[in-house]
Amino acid sequence: MRLLTDQDVYELTIRQLRTNGYDVITARDLGLSRAPDDELLRVARSNGRILVTRDRDYGNLVFQHAHGFGVLYLRMKLPTIAQVHLELERVLGMYSQESLMESFVVVELGRHRIRKNSSN
Repeated sequence: MRLLTDQDVYELTIRQLRTNGYDVITARDLGLSRAPDDELLRVARSNGRILVTRDRDYGNLVFQHAHGFGVLYLRMKLPTIAQVHLELERVLGMYSQESLMESFVVVELGRHRIRKNSSN
């Protein structure tokens, strides 16, 4: 699974993903820490990566402005990080890279919601 993490993703989450064998690059690695959200989403898609973020503004970009799919939105705070990490692992094990590239997934405490791109 190829992932690009937004600048707001906890370092603990990035370490966990890498430890579990996922190919993770960060916005910082690409010099995009201050890039606009639409640019980061474009870079993720052009590099065949799923964007992992804690920024809920991506829902607006995906659904209202049609900037593409391929987003894992983590709804968590530090006190719930372990439980959300468990659900994130469940999502990554349940869906293929291709499926997630065409989806917007909200990952939260004990559950996830997935919305597929209906234009495909």
